Amino acid sequence: MRKTTAKLLNQYFIERWSPRSFLPDPIPDDELEAIFEAARWAPSCFNAQPWRFAYATQGAAKENLLSALVESNRSWAKRAPVIAYAFSYNQFDHNGKHNRWAEFDAGAAWMSLALQANQLGFHTHAMGGFDVEKAYEVCDMDASRHTALCGIVIGKMGPADQLDEETREREIPSGRDPLERIIKRL
Repeated sequence: MRKTTAKLLNQYFIERWSPRSFLPDPIPDDELEAIFEAARWAPSCFNAQPWRFAYATQGAAKENLLSALVESNRSWAKRAPVIAYAFSYNQFDHNGKHNRWAEFDAGAAWMSLALQANQLGFHTHAMGGFDVEKAYEVCDMDASRHTALCGIVIGKMGPADQLDEETREREIPSGRDPLERIIKRL
């Protein structure tokens, strides 16, 4: 990263990463609400706010949400105090038409959630490894109106040594492609 850019970039972007090791410590209700509140304020086409989150923190509800994850994710995600799923709501309320920007807007909400969690001292990890049909079922979401996007865990980062060896080897922040690869100045 260029030194001048580093001075301008908010550290939340650099510090945010997706660990797999979590502590089971509960997240206080007001802080968890603030994390989801940040998602509520994300921008969206026509201000449609086409994101839906289903989450659980304990008991049978949490076990049901965990059961939709593939085993390799479930093995470490079970330690996190919060498991959630993100969905896009795929039609506009104001006219009933298909919202082709719903998934894009839900991604903005996810990023808002992740940054707010980081600001409060928590980490998040989004997962694509889950049974989509089971996610609709355990989250009670209508598959004809929603798209299951990802599973999410939220919590305090735990020690890497609680992970199995293969997962522990990946427990480092990922590098980033150079800026020149992702932008094209015209």
